[in-house]
Amino acid sequence: MTGKAQTGTRQLLRRCWLTLTKWRSLSVLCVLTLAVSLIVNACSLAPQQLAPLRVGITSWAGFDIVLYAQEAGLFKKRGLDVQLIRFENQQDSTRAMLRGTLDATFVSLWDVVQSDSGSDKPAVLMVTNISHGADGIVAQPAIKSVANLRGKRVGAKLGTVNHLILLEALKLHQIKPEEVKIEDISNEIAVDLMQQGRLDAAVIWQPLLGETAQAIKGNIIFTTQEVESLVIDTLVSRSAITPTKKAELKQFIIAWFDIMSAVETKPNVVFQKVAQNLGQKGEAFAKDYAGLKKGDIAMQKQMFKSGRLPEAIAQMAELLKSDPRAGRMPRQDVKINTEIVTTAINEWKL
Repeated sequence: MTGKAQTGTRQLLRRCWLTLTKWRSLSVLCVLTLAVSLIVNACSLAPQQLAPLRVGITSWAGFDIVLYAQEAGLFKKRGLDVQLIRFENQQDSTRAMLRGTLDATFVSLWDVVQSDSGSDKPAVLMVTNISHGADGIVAQPAIKSVANLRGKRVGAKLGTVNHLILLEALKLHQIKPEEVKIEDISNEIAVDLMQQGRLDAAVIWQPLLGETAQAIKGNIIFTTQEVESLVIDTLVSRSAITPTKKAELKQFIIAWFDIMSAVETKPNVVFQKVAQNLGQKGEAFAKDYAGLKKGDIAMQKQMFKSGRLPEAIAQMAELLKSDPRAGRMPRQDVKINTEIVTTAINEWKL
């Protein structure tokens, strides 16, 4: 091969080598770019690290159903660390929430409306249930209807949901609150006095309602099934915390929808697990829960989008004014937060 030919061959080989090196460099660059892209996307798709959520709860079937989320691992599935803190009454849990000890609490809207003033405002995030027969009035055998309560002694803790139930019953039967003598006592004391014959009637809830009627051979003269009840139970937080823990609260509501779906598709499993946690029988808890309208997605749409919640708050304020014996004035600053529950509804899927 001549020198000229050898030179041409070397140049050709050099060009080939440079081309191969160039493509190899481009390939490495592409691989690196792809790897970085995958890492970035993976990070963006990874579950957000959520802070622990402290939620107050009192004993009530409409609230206790949340225990299924713990038993079935639904909170964990939604990336949550939820601490349920037990309280004896809803006034105390609401006060703890407003003072910052809790992030949210399960509480009746009636108690929210009467909650103590503080540096922050309560914000209603979700409806957990509406009473539909689970609460009522039991009377002695001689008393056959609410109309017979004029001038009688009725056990009902003033300012509590029991007081609300009595006011609903009296309004339905066009009886003025002052025509009834209210004994300001707890459920347990009311039951004891009914059994001793020292009260004419008492406002209590299931299962005590049915058990007391049976024990004294008395009459259940009213239940919340007879009205569009204002016994509306809710999940409430405070205005200052909703922006900082919006992600946690949204995931909590999504987990709640998981529970509601399970109640719809496998109620016996749900009731059995909750009852075991409470030391009850599944059948007993199922009976208690049957007196409620459950807080599923359909209810959230009904309550938050139709204007029912502000309307209910206004009706509660009127009832409170009609019977000042509780000594409480309704709050005018209760917020209805539709954003978080609406986002949860849009994002929820099994």
